[in-house]
Amino acid sequence: MVMPLFGCVSSPKQFAKTDVDRLADLHRHEANASLGRLAEKLYRRNPREWKKGGHANLDAALLQLSDLPRYAASTAAGGQRGTILLLAGLREDYPRDRVAAFVGGLGDMLNDAFNGKTEFFILDDLDAQKLHNAARNVEIAAWKLANARRSQPEGDLPAGTPILFSNEMTPVQNLSFEREFGRLVGNLDMLSRIVADKTSRSVVKIAQNLATAVFLPIK
Repeated sequence: MVMPLFGCVSSPKQFAKTDVDRLADLHRHEANASLGRLAEKLYRRNPREWKKGGHANLDAALLQLSDLPRYAASTAAGGQRGTILLLAGLREDYPRDRVAAFVGGLGDMLNDAFNGKTEFFILDDLDAQKLHNAARNVEIAAWKLANARRSQPEGDLPAGTPILFSNEMTPVQNLSFEREFGRLVGNLDMLSRIVADKTSRSVVKIAQNLATAVFLPIK
């Protein structure tokens, strides 16, 4: 019996992909999955935020954020994008949905690191430095989320409480946010190393103190 030519190929697209492209697809998918999990965790701990967005429930809020790159350009985001939007969501005077701003800004920054692409082919180039910088920015974002506090009461929340509740040590330890951020950082660092090896380009590493760190450039 003669087998059809190319019968084992699942899609013609696979001819235009290298092993690195397939790995990039996987890492991009996992990065988006991490953002989705972070959004859900934050909304569950901060239900007042999805209510600010006028959503009927948590699922409706997550649906809006499911297309993260578009969120930052929406009217709801006030025209801000990337790390600027992320930081805005952690300000005390931010009037909109803080979770959407934080995760939407983070997603927009990652979208820039992946050159706006969700799938990669032979002619697509990724920048190892951008991916490395994105990983450091995720670390900075995680630190800022964990340390942003109210200086004034907000509704029933007294001064000194987190702008957004995330990790918790009492009454029950909850470090799931820390683990998810760690997973995202590891994902970006791994892909950065793979791309650097492929292109034979070194990555410039900048040491920063998280307490005073500034977000690194992506574009």
